[in-house]
Amino acid sequence: MVDITEVTAAPSPGLLTPDNCTMLFVDHQPQMFFGTGSGDRTAIINATVGLAKAAKVFDVPVVLSAVAAESFSDPIMPQLPAVFPDHEIIDRTSMNAWEDPAFVEAVKATGRKKLVIAGLWTEVCVVLPTLSALAQGYEVYVVTDASGGVSPQAHEHAVQRVIQAGAVPVTWVQVLLELQRDWARTETYAAVTDVVKEHGGAYGLGIVYAQAVIGAHAAG
Repeated sequence: MVDITEVTAAPSPGLLTPDNCTMLFVDHQPQMFFGTGSGDRTAIINATVGLAKAAKVFDVPVVLSAVAAESFSDPIMPQLPAVFPDHEIIDRTSMNAWEDPAFVEAVKATGRKKLVIAGLWTEVCVVLPTLSALAQGYEVYVVTDASGGVSPQAHEHAVQRVIQAGAVPVTWVQVLLELQRDWARTETYAAVTDVVKEHGGAYGLGIVYAQAVIGAHAAG
C-alpha cells in the first residue's frame, strides 16, 4: 500500500550508482572467445569495452581477472588494459573466481556490496562467482551482452540460473545510463555521450545526429 504522504522525488536505493558498485571483468581472453558461440563475438567485445569505459568515466572500481593466462587462455583482451593501463590483472587457476583468495580480497577492498559482473563463459566463469557472491550477501548484476557462452542455450540457461538465485540481468548501456541517470550532470555528460557514440551503435549515431542538428548539448 502506497502512503502518498511519504512519496518523494528520490531514486530507489536499488539503483546502481558510482559510489555503491564495483565491476568485475572475468576471463575475457582469446581462448575463451574462440569457444564462444552464443552470439556475435565482435558485439560481445564492443559491449565489454563499453562497460569498461563506463567504469572509467564514473571512477567505479574494477577487478580484472584471467584464468590460466600463461598456460592456456592467453592474457585478457588488450582493450581492457588499454582502458585501465595501470591496473593489476589477477591470474587464477580456478574456474570459479570466487575460490581465488586474491580475487576475493580485491573485491572486498573496494568496500562495495553491489557487483556488476561480465565474463566468458557465462555458464562457468560468470555463474560460479555470481552464485558464490550471492551466497555471501552481495547483490550481483550480470551484464549479459558483455558475456557469452559456448552456445545460445548455454548462455540463456546460465542467465536463467543466476536470475533464479537472485542476480539481476542488465546490459552495458543500461549500466552506463543508470550511473549517469540525469543529463544535467554536466561533469560526466560529454564523456558518457562519447562512450555511446563510440560503442552504442545506432543509439550513438542518433546522438551524433542530434548534436549536429540541435547542438552540442543535445541529451542522449
